[in-house]
Amino acid sequence: MNETNFLIRGYRIFRLLLILLGGLSLSLFFTAATRNRLKSRWSAALVYAFGVELDADLSHAVPGCLVVANHVSWIDIYVINAVLPAAFVAKAEILDWPVLGWFAAKNDTIFLRRGSRGHARIINQQVAEVLATGRYVGVFPEGTTTDGCQLLHFHAALIEPALLAGRPVLPVALSYWEVDGQRSLAPRYDGDISLGQCAMAILRRKKLIARLRTTPLLGQHGENRKQVAAQAREAIASAAGLPLTSSPPETPVYPQGAAL
Repeated sequence: MNETNFLIRGYRIFRLLLILLGGLSLSLFFTAATRNRLKSRWSAALVYAFGVELDADLSHAVPGCLVVANHVSWIDIYVINAVLPAAFVAKAEILDWPVLGWFAAKNDTIFLRRGSRGHARIINQQVAEVLATGRYVGVFPEGTTTDGCQLLHFHAALIEPALLAGRPVLPVALSYWEVDGQRSLAPRYDGDISLGQCAMAILRRKKLIARLRTTPLLGQHGENRKQVAAQAREAIASAAGLPLTSSPPETPVYPQGAAL
């Protein structure tokens, strides 16, 4: 059995509270430059406190990339930040969330207001400015989470800012595994699963492995956004061992999480 007992879960929750307090201190008392330097370390501590081990292949990563990843869970953000600290693009509605909205605003999140072409131009400029400094920007072009066993349609508009800025696109495949080598459903954050239910499902596992695989850079030879979206989707499907679901959602729903 790969399940923890209540003592281990209690200890992990205690550690998580300490780490969250540390994150609050970073947001309140440190400059943006310091937060950026410590983001990777803080995110790794959070992931490990949940009992998740990182298995990352970063062989294709170079500074100033748009990180394009599949989306399984709220913890995806911290798995990526632990190894490729990024400013994530997220829906503007997150700003209205208690505590999390404030956290996100303090920690480099780029907020996207849906349905506004004028605002999209502002987002493109913000993304370009971050990429020009050699930092990463992260997007989840599926626009919503899945159970981790499939890959949905990619919304090409989320990839366009990097192409307009002349910056490469880095496909990143995320998958979660049990210690026996089976794909894990514990981190899934789709459907009616709440944040609390998802967090407890992860905490109940003695150990999970978060596998992150980068694939070759895209968008450097004049491809348009639809071509790059299709290529990134195929690369991620192959690296994560996922089937491609053919029917795209009619309206994108943006990431269910906020980045620290």
